[in-house]
Amino acid sequence: MATLPVYPWRLAPVGLATRRQLRANELRPGGQDVVAQIERPRRRRGPLVAYLYRIDKARPVRPMTPAKWRALAKANAARRTCPQCHTDADYVIPTSLGMCVPCAYPTDEQRAA
Repeated sequence: MATLPVYPWRLAPVGLATRRQLRANELRPGGQDVVAQIERPRRRRGPLVAYLYRIDKARPVRPMTPAKWRALAKANAARRTCPQCHTDADYVIPTSLGMCVPCAYPTDEQRAA
């Protein structure tokens, strides 16, 4: 197995990009293999690694279909719906609470009712 070339952070050669950089340009790797990686030094847990892909082999991002838009809307609605009171909280329910803020921290009047 051949090893990948490793470049320091922010010094990747022209023509290579990470997945996020490809996506920002409305591209995707398109099944190509990783050609290199960049490493960002960190103090505690070792280097942060990002894989690089060739831009010239990247393909355009597939467009969202109406079914995908509906599925995304349904998933986002589920993330906003409180499992305790079943209302739309108008924000994403924090996983640390598992419910909307009013249900997690009720006032004295709500506790008495």
